[in-house]
Amino acid sequence: MKSYAAVDLGASSGRVMVGRVGPGSLELAEAHRFPNRPVRVPEGLRWDVLGLYAGVLDGLRAAGRVDSVGIDSWAVDYGLLDADGALLGNPVHYRDSRTEGVAEKVWASVPARELYAATGLQYAPFNTLYQLAAARESSQLAYAERLLLIPDLLTYWLTGEQGTELTNASTTQLVNPRTRDWSYDIASRLDIDLGLFAPLRQPGDPAGLLREEVLEETGLTGPVPVTAVGSHDTASAVAAVPAEGERFAYICTGTWSLAGLELGAPVLTEESRAANFTNELGLDGTVRYLRNIMGLWLLQECVRAWGEPELGALLPAAGKVPALRSVVDAGDAAFLAPGRMPERIAEACRVSGQPVPVSPAEITRCILDSLALAHRRAVTEAQRLADHPVDVVHVVGGGTRNTLLCQLTADACGLPVVAGPAEAAALGNVLVQARAHGLVGDLTDGRRLLSRTQPLVRYEPSGDAARWREAEARLARR
Repeated sequence: MKSYAAVDLGASSGRVMVGRVGPGSLELAEAHRFPNRPVRVPEGLRWDVLGLYAGVLDGLRAAGRVDSVGIDSWAVDYGLLDADGALLGNPVHYRDSRTEGVAEKVWASVPARELYAATGLQYAPFNTLYQLAAARESSQLAYAERLLLIPDLLTYWLTGEQGTELTNASTTQLVNPRTRDWSYDIASRLDIDLGLFAPLRQPGDPAGLLREEVLEETGLTGPVPVTAVGSHDTASAVAAVPAEGERFAYICTGTWSLAGLELGAPVLTEESRAANFTNELGLDGTVRYLRNIMGLWLLQECVRAWGEPELGALLPAAGKVPALRSVVDAGDAAFLAPGRMPERIAEACRVSGQPVPVSPAEITRCILDSLALAHRRAVTEAQRLADHPVDVVHVVGGGTRNTLLCQLTADACGLPVVAGPAEAAALGNVLVQARAHGLVGDLTDGRRLLSRTQPLVRYEPSGDAARWREAEARLARR
């Protein structure tokens, strides 16, 4: 048995998990969990990256002896370093407003069609490319010698070594999904200096050893290697989808819902761009063909506004509310910013002529129905656009604990849903580390191991499919 520390940083919390892997066995335990609280300062919304790093160190101390460390996190955001390797300010949060109106300026130089054909990335206002365009005149960017995406920044602080892991780099909108290398033409046309980025790394590559100061602070005995994993948390989560064969869709649920397919090549058609599907890079030459959906962020923000009521009471109450009474577009950028989420959802229902949800139970049911409907639309459209039919939907991540959402997703998609594992990103992180040490084979072998060792729950579709089609048509008429 070998032990691997998986640092898994989400948009609302971070955790250090310890995976123990041996012949035919895989166990996962939580060593430390800590909040991820963005901070609003006069210049905008920022990540408390120093607090996150402190949480990582506390987690490694709690983890005890490990054979390797891997880090995954959310995508697109970055830290800038000066010539001495010092951080030039806290990283900007992707929900910050600085990218408003920037995309149109970028498209004036590279039209949206050309940008998609070259990079395969869906439009999202916070893509790294747009963040860099927004920061073009900033003093921080002027003084920067290096740009490190969030997991690469933390890896640098742990090891002193710099690199850019490929699966996360593919979310910058600066990577060519065909060549799996930088899109030099796009960067040149937009005057983006790719020399800011450290050399690309592949999942499984060595990323350095824990520095002596880190060993001393965590109480670990060296040498302890750090291994590059699928450092975009969705890449790690999809690697941990316990699927058999290729005829499956996945939904990675948490703050976001990422719904789509695993493919062998990108889909770069104009129809795919218009449907706002993205082509992000995964393990073993795969492409994560998916759509970003606002996810449980909608419910998280409502719960915060309501004073943190217990979900154990809220979800059963939502289950008693009539189904599909009111739905909103869970992919609408109008819900991206924090604050006043219950009022914004109610207003969206009012404007579209639907019954306005008032109570927390009614709003919660509206959110869950809307998410299931968005899952249905993404899974259905992905199959058509990629010409890739599926027989089952795998739901992984924190949303697997929401049994009502899982059942509604099965009902909406008209397909069986297999829910689990909940800690998919951490498990995918662990599997890549174990692969690098020869304990696990290819992606198929890792998924078989997950199927044998992790608890999974199957949901069969039920109810009237016509009601979901009617709700979908209702949204289309907005």
